[in-house]
Amino acid sequence: MLGLIGRRLAYLVPVILAVTALTFLIANLLPGDLAIVMLGDQATPENVAALHKQLGLDLPLWQQYLHWLWGVLHGDFGTSHRTGQTVLNAIAGRLPVTLELLIMAELGGILIGVPLAILCAVRPGSAFDRTVAGIAFGSLSVPPFMLAILLIFVFALRLHLLPATAYVPLSDSLLGNLRSMALPGATLALLEWPTIMRVLRSDMISTLQEDYIAMARAKGLSPRRILLVHALKPSSLTLVTVIGLNIGRLIGGAVITESIFALPGVGRLLLESIYLRDFIILQGGVLLVAIGFVLVNFLVDMLYAVLDPRIRHGRA
Repeated sequence: MLGLIGRRLAYLVPVILAVTALTFLIANLLPGDLAIVMLGDQATPENVAALHKQLGLDLPLWQQYLHWLWGVLHGDFGTSHRTGQTVLNAIAGRLPVTLELLIMAELGGILIGVPLAILCAVRPGSAFDRTVAGIAFGSLSVPPFMLAILLIFVFALRLHLLPATAYVPLSDSLLGNLRSMALPGATLALLEWPTIMRVLRSDMISTLQEDYIAMARAKGLSPRRILLVHALKPSSLTLVTVIGLNIGRLIGGAVITESIFALPGVGRLLLESIYLRDFIILQGGVLLVAIGFVLVNFLVDMLYAVLDPRIRHGRA
């Protein structure tokens, strides 16, 4: 098990380096000059050249990246040239909002998708199965921004049940926080459950045809125990993979969702940093997202070893 953990951790470092290097390259290829933006009306050639030297923008791109990477290795993620705020402080103030949104979305998708998958797997090809499959395929074709606008129109403008914006911190009011996060969380959850449902349904249909399931039925075990104990666990390997990969898609969806619902999260911070050419904040945010994504997939690999002993002992 320790060997498996060590190998998986070794794979994470090249991925993080590749993501940050690519982001650094793309960010510096964007049109415009950061020094000119910062100086404004005082952007004379002399002032621009002086600021380039002060910020290290006159160095080759690979030297700028290595300089930034060396600071990260020593705990210095940089400071925003626009606000003077450190990257860690800027992200720490917004990270709880994004984490809450991702947790609500993933839990919502699981709570909707898993029960529907079990019900569809019990009676495949039934009217209920076909109806749920049709709704799932339709949901997959809806982009996040359209679903967000639709939910705002129905629940905020028509029914006046939930606020469209006005984020309330959890420390101020639990009920107010849940109300302000309900529509953003529902937007992402309604986009997540179809994939979860389809994957688990397919695996459970195959599992329910195995010989040991027939043995469990012959022994007189209850259908509920067979489904939830003997069929659900071996059918969850692919589901765990999908949930891990969905984290990356949720982060991308959070950028749009946070902007539409005016949530002060990391996704909105990254979008603002692109508009304002605040590359230090952008690079730090991308590093955080990359680390979070690879750690989630590392946990997925560890769950494989828990769910399937063959992986743990190196025979699969």
